[in-house]
Amino acid sequence: MNLLFEKIVDDGYVTYGFTTAGYIVGVVLGVLLLLSVSFFINKDGKSSISIKQLTTSALCLALAFVLSNVKLFKAPMGGSVTLLSMFFITYIGYLYGARISLSAAFAYGLLQLIVDPYIISAPQLVCDYFLAFTALGLAGFFYNKKHGMYIGYLVGIFGRFVFSTLSGVIFFADYAPEGMSPLLYSVLYNGSYIAVEAIITIAVVAIPAVHTGLNRLKFELNEKTLKRSVTVS
Repeated sequence: MNLLFEKIVDDGYVTYGFTTAGYIVGVVLGVLLLLSVSFFINKDGKSSISIKQLTTSALCLALAFVLSNVKLFKAPMGGSVTLLSMFFITYIGYLYGARISLSAAFAYGLLQLIVDPYIISAPQLVCDYFLAFTALGLAGFFYNKKHGMYIGYLVGIFGRFVFSTLSGVIFFADYAPEGMSPLLYSVLYNGSYIAVEAIITIAVVAIPAVHTGLNRLKFELNEKTLKRSVTVS
């Protein structure tokens, strides 16, 4: 791990940050992720993911990333309350389903790892950044359900909560206060910032004008696809 990560000691706490080589590898992985889009191109040259879907997903991903840096509260060992950042990852799922949202959520986790890492070991890195953030993409399984925008969001952040809690139990158990079980500590620690952001997000999205606008946007973005499917049928 010395090639990609460097040890950082701060007030007795040991974490790891990226070396120059680590940042290069991260960027290369990001490029490879973008190139993987080619696997969605059929032999006849027609993309199974449209340019509109890619563009919209990229915009939502960029917005989520920007908002993730608007931190209302930052926990001492990773995790923070942001301004609706997780919602825009789950919204990709509401627009286009699980295949695209899981890919976007994985990319989002990679971005968070590169820009704001909190690393104590490689397994913890995988759990906190790849599994936890990719779980936000589970929202895509509810894109065609009634109240799918809300259900998908709650399922997505619950998935992140599960993996973050698991990480806390396995990798941060020593930080639990004396007499408190690591599981309870991890649930309270991760649940605090995720739940607060969820409450803020639901309150904002439930505003009639916002709710209507988000649903209208989904209809307009998928209108041509719907018309095409009706014509074919």
